[in-house]
Amino acid sequence: MRKLKDIQPYIVGRGEKVELAEIPSDFRGSEFSKKKANRRIEANAVVMAELAKRLYAENRRSILLVLQGMDTAGKDGTIRSVMRGMNPTSCQVNSFKKPSEEELDHDFLWRIHKVAPRRGNIGIFNRSHYEDVLVVRVHSIVPKKTWQARYQLINDFEKLLASTQTRIVKCFLHISKETQQERLQARVDEPAKHWKFNPGDLDERKKWDDYQGAYEAALQECSTDHAPWHIIPADRKWYRNLVVSELLRSTLEDMAPEYPPAEDDFTGLVVE
Repeated sequence: MRKLKDIQPYIVGRGEKVELAEIPSDFRGSEFSKKKANRRIEANAVVMAELAKRLYAENRRSILLVLQGMDTAGKDGTIRSVMRGMNPTSCQVNSFKKPSEEELDHDFLWRIHKVAPRRGNIGIFNRSHYEDVLVVRVHSIVPKKTWQARYQLINDFEKLLASTQTRIVKCFLHISKETQQERLQARVDEPAKHWKFNPGDLDERKKWDDYQGAYEAALQECSTDHAPWHIIPADRKWYRNLVVSELLRSTLEDMAPEYPPAEDDFTGLVVE
């Protein structure tokens, strides 16, 4: 696959200090337009669907795609665009909201680990275990010493997944405060989008700086060799989708799954 210089995500180095205000949230290249991007995403989807079939048949490895971002960053839209054509048998999406009573009776990773992708599958987390060092931190739901300890626990958890042949692709969808304002206003102004609007999003928006600080810490503390963070400029939806599509296709091509050989020689067999 030809590498496209304009659509490479920003990869956080291990232990690298992250300042989101210094990282562009908008598309700055010139190689792609919205029309060209959509054609590329469609072509990628065809290639990924075939590679996903091979991954499922091979039944040895899996992929976990983690999507995080501020409200309106476009996690749902990214999934709809990038994962088109995938067989739902081998591709599952899990979203994580407020823990249930049962989940609160276990450690914070319990609900995450039990839906990690099976061998042969592609799992997508729409929000994830990182909520326990983001919203939990911003709203002081647990003591500081508790959420601080979770960075290492998350790294250990992801190392465990990686050691059992799960390739982890973590994407932070990076939008500006101005873009979030526009998207929230659109949910208010357009009747077809009213269902998306939650007044609580306005309260969360007031904590923008706190969330940016929490994300910077998570990106810095939890970008590792086996599970690096990719920062995706997400002010333009088509560009966001293209970058994630290219990243996932590249991951599948690097894994190069193959159909397993037949256990027996069926040459000449006639099915009656």
